[in-house]
Amino acid sequence: MGEADAQDLVARIRRSVLDGHFAPGQRLIESELCEMYQASRSAVRQALRELVGDGLIEVQRNKGARVRAISTEEAVEITEARMVLEGLLAAKAAEHVTPEQADRLLQIRRAMREKVEAHDPLAYSELNAALHALIQEIAGQETVRAILVRLQGQLVRHQFRLALQPGRSSVSLVQHEKIVDAIVARDPAAAEAAMRDHLRDVIVQISRTRAPGAGVPALTRV
Repeated sequence: MGEADAQDLVARIRRSVLDGHFAPGQRLIESELCEMYQASRSAVRQALRELVGDGLIEVQRNKGARVRAISTEEAVEITEARMVLEGLLAAKAAEHVTPEQADRLLQIRRAMREKVEAHDPLAYSELNAALHALIQEIAGQETVRAILVRLQGQLVRHQFRLALQPGRSSVSLVQHEKIVDAIVARDPAAAEAAMRDHLRDVIVQISRTRAPGAGVPALTRV
């Protein structure tokens, strides 16, 4: 299996974990993964090792690989790290944003409001993810983006529960509108403050969400 094929296998297993096909605590049996993904045992083992490094999978002695369950306390710690990193990216985006990129931000902003008004939290969350990805693209900080990809994957189940809370999308929308407005206005300090305020609120809400981890049908952002 070539390097590109190996990375594709990693991406496919990662997506299965994030989409909830594999539940927290579920054993990942190599022979079953080989059959599921039509891959060799060595390729599956290498993919699992990489996902252990990403924090999505853990290997327990005499029990093999399992999907790692993220506690509420750990989710809060991860979001605190995100608050610092994404605040930096928002500030950098405000420094570097072009008119064309500003238009793209405003388009997503308008679409997010439309989905809130249509009471469609899942579609809103998809746009939310697109907005964060665009901010990261505009910022151009590849090292920080790589770190965030790893952190983000570990939070998906907590974010899904939070995203579906009644009224959450409306609160999140206002916070994201402030972030977009500050970036478009090329105000780094305001952009960073708005992003930090948003994620600080996410921390508060995650702390109140104590339900045990469960599989989810889609990757969401809050």
